[in-house]
Amino acid sequence: SIMTILRAVRRCNPPDWLVGAGLLRNLVWDHLHGYRQPTPPRDIDVAFFDPADLSPERDAAVTAQLTAVLPDVAWEATNQAAVHLWYAQVFGKTVPPLTSAAAAIATWPETATCTAVRLLPDDSLHIVAPFGLEDLFQMILRRNPARVTQAQFHKRLQDKQIRQKWPLVKVIDG
Repeated sequence: SIMTILRAVRRCNPPDWLVGAGLLRNLVWDHLHGYRQPTPPRDIDVAFFDPADLSPERDAAVTAQLTAVLPDVAWEATNQAAVHLWYAQVFGKTVPPLTSAAAAIATWPETATCTAVRLLPDDSLHIVAPFGLEDLFQMILRRNPARVTQAQFHKRLQDKQIRQKWPLVKVIDG
């Protein structure tokens, strides 16, 4: 369950951590479609921010820590403080360094998935939603122009089979 996942990340507690993207989108859109069977996310995105160690080994160490706690989960832990070092190589575009995990969430590909949470010690949720929650709860898929081109948006729409999985989603192309 999502609480099991959040408790596992809280236990490992990487600096300035947030869990979001597909995990939250799937949870909300499945619920709004009335699905009984949850749509499993491809992986669990854990964004954290550690400017003290920008090495790829830092991502691997957090991933290993999470895997030790919950081995059956496909963890994708990424130090957002280091994204600018590899982004151009992967996506062909130079980006400035980020300043926090929350700032990173604001650059994710679609506004509905620019949503993340942290489970606080009292089990309440700290929610980060730089574009608000309307698109997520109204099932609107809209490109976040911060880093994603229209072509990349269309490719993601196809690759993730958004329309097939959630037919009530309204895609705003622009």
